[in-house]
Amino acid sequence: MNRTILIFGLLAGTIVSALQSFAMLLAKGNRATFDWGMVIGYASMLLAFSLIFVATRSYRDRYRQGTLSFGQGFRIGLGITLIASVLYTLTWVVVYKTVYPEYPQEYRQYTLEKMRSEGKSAAEISATAKQLSTVFADYDTWYVLLGYTFLEIFPVGLLVSLLSALILKRKPAPGLSRAG
Repeated sequence: MNRTILIFGLLAGTIVSALQSFAMLLAKGNRATFDWGMVIGYASMLLAFSLIFVATRSYRDRYRQGTLSFGQGFRIGLGITLIASVLYTLTWVVVYKTVYPEYPQEYRQYTLEKMRSEGKSAAEISATAKQLSTVFADYDTWYVLLGYTFLEIFPVGLLVSLLSALILKRKPAPGLSRAG
């Protein structure tokens, strides 16, 4: 089980980290891509975490003779999620701190300009500006930076892990012994 988790976790982490890096490099100097950033980010997470289903099914069919408990399936998914989430978080920190440190200022400016162009009130714009300043000030601390980034991806993997474990669980047929 550990080998399956490691291989698929590293693969999922590589996929989501590469796509995240590509999206951030695309956004650098091109703030119009901010609207698509969240869509690209969560789509890349779903693509990477689709490997949880593949890994769980592969493990069930190769090593468990077609049987798998919910707990075993969930452990596989959770392991993959943890590895991929850590790689995603580390990639974001490296890209943010070295390649794109001006991201908070550009994102804040873009968001406020967009609100003005949409005709939002001065009070709404001011409230959003204050909120973004607070969030990005907190973002300058390592534990918040790591925590926020990890919590962007981890719940997606957790949900995919739960669904995969539910879908792929299979009890042994009555009267057959189960190989360990």
